[in-house]
Amino acid sequence: MAGSVVRRAPLVLKAEQRTRLECLARSRTASQREVQRAGILLAYADGQTPTQISRSLGASRPAIYKCIDKALAAGADAGLRDRYHRPFAPRITDDAKAWVVSLACRKPKEFGLAAELWTISALAGYVAANATEAGYPALERAAKATVWRILNAHELKPHRVRYYLEQRDRQFEHKMAEVLMVYRDVNLYRAEAVHDRRPTPIYTVSVDEKPGVQALGNTAPDLPPVAGKHAAIGRDHEYVRHGTVSILAALDLHTGHILANVESRHRSIEFIALLNKLDEHYRPEAIIRVVLDNHSAHISKETMAYLATRPGRFEYVHTPKHGSWLNLVEMAFSKMARSFLRHTRVASVDELKQRILQGIDEMNAHPVRFQWKSFDLDLV
Repeated sequence: MAGSVVRRAPLVLKAEQRTRLECLARSRTASQREVQRAGILLAYADGQTPTQISRSLGASRPAIYKCIDKALAAGADAGLRDRYHRPFAPRITDDAKAWVVSLACRKPKEFGLAAELWTISALAGYVAANATEAGYPALERAAKATVWRILNAHELKPHRVRYYLEQRDRQFEHKMAEVLMVYRDVNLYRAEAVHDRRPTPIYTVSVDEKPGVQALGNTAPDLPPVAGKHAAIGRDHEYVRHGTVSILAALDLHTGHILANVESRHRSIEFIALLNKLDEHYRPEAIIRVVLDNHSAHISKETMAYLATRPGRFEYVHTPKHGSWLNLVEMAFSKMARSFLRHTRVASVDELKQRILQGIDEMNAHPVRFQWKSFDLDLV
């Protein structure tokens, strides 16, 4: 054999390479051929001849020569792996793959199908049915695995949806700056601050709604925890839907006090009731500056007619579209959701309303003054 008469150079292993090969040679989970090749390289590096290695490991001489030659040419790691080889030219051309990719980048409904998104199975079926007509007969019998490999090579997943938010407010940055200016003003001035440039006191409140709060009831009584047996409350999976309510809340940014109504609906009449509550709460000579979004109830004809009866009393500061995160009352809603609204079970909608108002009273007993912590000076 030609390989047996060629004198090969010795194999020098670094300490970390030897350690890795020794671990692999003793492994019970690695593939058998990798374990055998690790043993071959260790034995050859220790000065054993191919004949000695063959006798000790039971490996064929051609396999030993091939392993040693790859390690001498490209390193010990190369000696553990098989060389990539293609037995014949690929039948699926790059043009055919590009056709599959182009199909995946379009929706099935564009080809007369009912589905909105491709599944791998549906795409493979469409490819197989139309490959010959499209001029790619090699794909006529393409299986799901073949189509998946083509898509995976291009990092395509046409069966998934990744959501994004389209910016629909061209004045987003301007409105955001206006809201942040209000928050900075709140931090600089007390609510009752009056001076030459500000002869009228201004109270700033953050207003929004939390709709769709569900009144859920139990179908069976809750089971209390039992020390040493049941650490948590036991609750039946079934529940009863009694209806929903909306929380209309105004957060005083100066004190953290919350003024709120709990309503069954969220219309202009309910919003006007909240404005009336604010009007009664604050000093009659003060301006009530309201940070709120562009909900239809906030700017409806009925609401505008009410505001006209209170000239100069309310001052609107609108958050931009899809910018509810700029409204600090959302922090109060988050606190409600994480405290008294969490896992609540009630017997009726009226009980839920009472529980919500009670929870808000408990929050007002220990008010938290929410503040916007960071300001971009270049923006504001």
